Amino acid sequence: MPKQIPEDVIERIRKANDIVDVIGEYVQLKKQGRSYMGLCPFHGEKTPSFSVTQDKQIFRCFGCGKGGNVVTFLMEMESYSFYEALKFLADRSGVKLPEMGMRENSSLSEENQSILSAHEWLQKLYHHLLRFTKDGKEGYQYLIDRGIKQETIDLFQLGFAPNVKDFTAEFLEKKGFHQQVLVKAGLLSLRDDDTVADRFRGRVIFPIRNHLGKTVAFGGRAIAGQEPKYLNSPESDLFQKGKLLYNFDQAKKHIRSSGEAILLEGYMDVIAAFQAGVKNVIATLGTSLTENQAKLLRRYVDTVVVCYDSDNAGTEAAYKAANLLRQVGCKVKVARMEDGMDPDDYIKAYGANAFTDKVIKASDTYMSFYMRYMKKDYNLNLEGDRINYLEIVLKQLAVIDNAVEREYYVKELSREYGLTMDTLNQEILKIRQNMGINKDKREKKRYTTNNAKDIHQNKKLLPAFHNAERQLIAYMLKDTAIADKVQEQVGGSFNLEEHKIITTHLYAYYEEGHPADVSLFVDRLNDEKIIQIVIEIAMMPVVEDISDKEINDYIRIIRAENSDMATIKMLKEKQRLAEQQSDPIKAAQIAMEIIEIQKQLKSPI
Repeated sequence: MPKQIPEDVIERIRKANDIVDVIGEYVQLKKQGRSYMGLCPFHGEKTPSFSVTQDKQIFRCFGCGKGGNVVTFLMEMESYSFYEALKFLADRSGVKLPEMGMRENSSLSEENQSILSAHEWLQKLYHHLLRFTKDGKEGYQYLIDRGIKQETIDLFQLGFAPNVKDFTAEFLEKKGFHQQVLVKAGLLSLRDDDTVADRFRGRVIFPIRNHLGKTVAFGGRAIAGQEPKYLNSPESDLFQKGKLLYNFDQAKKHIRSSGEAILLEGYMDVIAAFQAGVKNVIATLGTSLTENQAKLLRRYVDTVVVCYDSDNAGTEAAYKAANLLRQVGCKVKVARMEDGMDPDDYIKAYGANAFTDKVIKASDTYMSFYMRYMKKDYNLNLEGDRINYLEIVLKQLAVIDNAVEREYYVKELSREYGLTMDTLNQEILKIRQNMGINKDKREKKRYTTNNAKDIHQNKKLLPAFHNAERQLIAYMLKDTAIADKVQEQVGGSFNLEEHKIITTHLYAYYEEGHPADVSLFVDRLNDEKIIQIVIEIAMMPVVEDISDKEINDYIRIIRAENSDMATIKMLKEKQRLAEQQSDPIKAAQIAMEIIEIQKQLKSPI
């Protein structure tokens, strides 16, 4: 922990940033008992095993084992240095943090810091040109003609790059940026004659921000017939378009509050929808939805509405996106608009309320969309095609676990194609049996039950002294009086090495006058393995008012282990002497004594 930052400042920053609020900006958390659960952001999972404890201000994933406090979460999540994590939290909560030279404490390379700074300068320049100069009038008029209001232009920091090849190069060079770095970042293009030119000249500029609101790239929209119509920055360490979503930094709080994300195709669709009051909107960056983007959305929300253009290409893209989202565990709905329209067109034609009520709220379920999507491949006037269509739809219905949902669509098929529900349900049952769905569910249930039982048994099978030490440390972490008692009666004589290390640090921590606060305590530890053990122990269930008798029992077990280990050491020495004196009977008797003591030591608590 950096010594330059006073401990009282660190503590003030931590207390001003509740861990549930901070982690809730990255993970959809749901309250379960005294904890909050969500999908772990550090490893892929479909069933939540990531736990955040508000009263202790710590987190732990029971799947991958990662754990810590609000600072270590940000260090892990954002690859921040300790200082950067504190700076982020200080800025978030309005606490003043002593300046220490960000470059020296940054997890980013000097080159990437320079690239970020160049993007920030250019964003300001392009926006200023658009809003306040004659050079940007063409771009400004284009956006106004597209129905974008002035306040929306300011909110999204939209800009314009003048059609002058060396305008950006000269501006950034005057700011001290190296031309080679700017070419590498894609802000300048290297020409065949080794001169450089502004990559986005003559285009309306859309800043592309990461989830923290830092501009890491630009999208440029041609307005005078240039090709291509849309041009993005090239990929870099800071900008990987398969991992970012346009407008995610502004939309994520609305996504969390609405419980739903709306996935659109382009910048203008997002801006038009946001301006219309639909603020939980994001878009991919000129490519198909990727698995990384789908997993990112799944961490934040259960339901995603796919709202792509209504043409054939949009429908195909919606189908692929919907399937990918379902694979990562999202509930998917698919919006549909009039033929040939995109969300921007629809809002212009019918207004914000119609878009909300008749498009987003009226979205099809995935199954309804699937049935409609599949019809395009069959001529339903032909008997053979009707049968093939029904077979493929029934296969999709078979994988739905919810019996009510299955029955709803079976009724729909029954009415539309004149087949009895019994016939359709029998076919679905046969498909499920062939796919092993029911068997798999039974196996999963049996495995889950047995697995839970095994975990419980494994915990019980720990030696008595091991469980006693863990339980005692758990109480020591939450009560200084218990720690004082243990220090007096046990001191550093814990039997497991990691427990000796933890208690030694804990005694010192309390002697310095610190409160019983595991979140603050782990900041003083440097060994990652020890930190994870402390977090694991701190997450163990403990009773609120433990009796002195129970604490004394734990102490007695630990002392007994120490005594027994000393006895074993003495007996082994006697055994060695008996073997040296060629007395095998005595050596065997001693060996039996040792085995008996070891058996007792291994007895569960």
